[in-house]
Amino acid sequence: MVRKAANTVYTMWLREMLRFWRSKSRIVGSLATPFFFLVFLGPGFSSSYRLPTGQPLDNSFLAPGLIGMAILFSSLMGGVSIIWDKEFGFLKEILIAPVSRFYVALGKAVGGVTTSIIQGILILIIAWLIGIKYHSLPGVVASMGIMFILGIGFIGLGIALASKIESHEGFQMVMSFLTMPLVLLSGAFFPITNLPGWLKLLVYANPLTYGVEAIRWCLLGNSTIPIITSLAGITLFAFFMMLLGGKLFDSMEI
Repeated sequence: MVRKAANTVYTMWLREMLRFWRSKSRIVGSLATPFFFLVFLGPGFSSSYRLPTGQPLDNSFLAPGLIGMAILFSSLMGGVSIIWDKEFGFLKEILIAPVSRFYVALGKAVGGVTTSIIQGILILIIAWLIGIKYHSLPGVVASMGIMFILGIGFIGLGIALASKIESHEGFQMVMSFLTMPLVLLSGAFFPITNLPGWLKLLVYANPLTYGVEAIRWCLLGNSTIPIITSLAGITLFAFFMMLLGGKLFDSMEI
């Protein structure tokens, strides 16, 4: 029983990794956007805006937000793979096999989170190469743990959405509707301390905010939201999203 479960999880994980590795355009695209943000947007921000501390809003502030944005996009893409598998009949063949749907969903989730962390690490390297100095090596390692928890939450959301949406086009539309507000209201590109009350309420209701702030604390040694609060926020989000994703995937009709 344990071996069958492990084989199911490994097979689904390996399939997600092979799909990611073969999609060169996806890899390049996921890195191109953060690169251009850091090279062109960062210098523009640093010359025009300042943080509440008086320091310029430079690449060191933007990098954690870009990592959070990459985790969000990459994790939600895990839902796209479920849509494709449904459309081409692969998922039906898997689900009629004598394996638990839970382990199928778990394998896909682990695969999606792995690709998300890979992209986050690549952005860490790019940011370091262009001159961003991190607070400490243990902090860099800890940021990868934050990426994992945040990725679990958003892959759970992606699985939940894909379990209810029938078409690839419909999923992309929902993704576009969700991702833009999540990114813009996360504090990825601007400080959240001096926002109007109504806007601050939306920012603090956004799970990505806590992920970005936790990554910022790990990499830079400071953040607006206390690290304990951020950890609690993303952990609760990940827990409930995986519960929701697993429940909807288990009841999904093929």
